[in-house]
Amino acid sequence: MTRAFILVVDSLGIGGGEDAERFGDQGADTLGHIAEACAAGAADRAGVRAGPLVLPNLSRLDLGRAAAASSGRLPPGLDGEAPSGAHGFAVEQSRGKDTPSGHWEMAGLPVDYDWGYFPRTEPCFPAEITDALIANCSLPGILGNRHASGTAIIDELGSDHISSGKPICYTSADSVFQIAAHESHFGLQRLYDVCAEAKRLLEPLRIGRVIARPFIGERAGDFTRTANRRDLTTPPHGPTLCDVVSEAGGEVVSVGKVADIFAGRGIARTEKAADTDGLFDVTLAEARGAGDGALVFVNFVDFDTLFGHRRDVAGYAAALEALDARLPKFEALLRPDDLAVIAADHGCDPTWPGSDHTRENIPVLMFGPAVVARDLGRRDSFADVGQTVAAHLGVGPLAHGRTCELS
Repeated sequence: MTRAFILVVDSLGIGGGEDAERFGDQGADTLGHIAEACAAGAADRAGVRAGPLVLPNLSRLDLGRAAAASSGRLPPGLDGEAPSGAHGFAVEQSRGKDTPSGHWEMAGLPVDYDWGYFPRTEPCFPAEITDALIANCSLPGILGNRHASGTAIIDELGSDHISSGKPICYTSADSVFQIAAHESHFGLQRLYDVCAEAKRLLEPLRIGRVIARPFIGERAGDFTRTANRRDLTTPPHGPTLCDVVSEAGGEVVSVGKVADIFAGRGIARTEKAADTDGLFDVTLAEARGAGDGALVFVNFVDFDTLFGHRRDVAGYAAALEALDARLPKFEALLRPDDLAVIAADHGCDPTWPGSDHTRENIPVLMFGPAVVARDLGRRDSFADVGQTVAAHLGVGPLAHGRTCELS
């Protein structure tokens, strides 16, 4: 039985983006800087973690050598011995450093056009858009209307939102319009409806995503975002790996937010969970039960949203160590002809100024019972991931990318 698994550690960049200076990210290195902070004791936190970064399984899959090839330096503690997989790094060809661009390119479809973005002004949204949103959705107004960290602006404006009924609207360096609202005081379905109207209004501006950010809690310091996030994404501009696998009769399973990223295109089934542990449990279940020809596409979003954007080095390191500890259970479930890939979609260096993504290369770790240990070198596009998976499943070829030699 031939199956494939793509596990995206959301935001695990490994430095070295050749055009990073254009984004203000020259020198950013998510994995490298986390490892260095851990080695220096700067990522110690009582009750969370302490000491050097310990990733024996990712090191065995040669994450360290992939990072060294990308950034020019081996992250402390990642000098794994007896590698058991194929490793390399990939350079992004898409014009942005956003989630859809990274995932679409990984699935064989680089984004060769510019998304629309909002200026770093306050207010930052065009008045004709917000006025229409308020009128069409019968809103008393909106709060925010600026660039912000999602958790920070919810903590700041959550109480005002509850008392006024005004949703919180904000953006980031990505092509995104985010709306936060309380699940019970505002209503979850109402939030989804407002987001759908915002997506319609923003289509002429080429804004890539509108994201519903529901939260609960009653006061500042107590507000918590829930797992009921919904991404309304512009559909891919051409066929992706998901479409090709689906058209060939294979089941494409989205674990996490992957279906939202692809606007549901080519996705047969969606499985969600509240956190990384829950998503990994779902991944294990799919490894046990997914059928012949299946593609299981997983996104572990917490690395980005909870730790990268919040610039939480210790939290990011602890989450990597927890994921690493669970990898052997996944590997034990792989069947003789299975291919698994661990990759990322962009960087989000928790040591970097601000709270936005960082333009970085990504790791490409390929493994499975039939995959031999080898250096895949530099891959000129994330699309090499999709092209390799397509070849493994006997579908395609895709329009972009080169197949990695695995045997």
